[in-house]
Amino acid sequence: MKRALPLVAGAMFGAGACISGMVRPSKVIGFLDWRSGAWDPTLLVVMVSALVVSVLAWRIVRSLRAPWLGGNFPGPPSPAIDAKLLGGAVLFGLGWGLAGYCPGPAVVSLVSHVPGALVFVAAMIAGMWIGDRARIGDDG
Repeated sequence: MKRALPLVAGAMFGAGACISGMVRPSKVIGFLDWRSGAWDPTLLVVMVSALVVSVLAWRIVRSLRAPWLGGNFPGPPSPAIDAKLLGGAVLFGLGWGLAGYCPGPAVVSLVSHVPGALVFVAAMIAGMWIGDRARIGDDG
């Protein structure tokens, strides 16, 4: 069950990303390009829907003493806004705005044979590898 649940959740995410069209960079860029007069609000609908589901899920989780499938809940995230957080946010935003992909839909696009996805995912993996190497000796 512990291994099946992430697989089911990932499959649901991938199906939702495909059905909503969020695996197409043109949809994401259409949302980000609000000055052209051809703004596409569908990404906003996806984000608001995800926010509603997340708020409801956190209300349920907050009442639990432990996760349903065992283990412990992670501690709270650091409240610090530092250079690493800001740098990562800027890189993520630049990559998303320039390519029209973020990590989840990029992987879905990769297996869906969307042109350009292979280049993006390869760059994403390289960036993750470099990021891991840059944290050597770091506690975080």
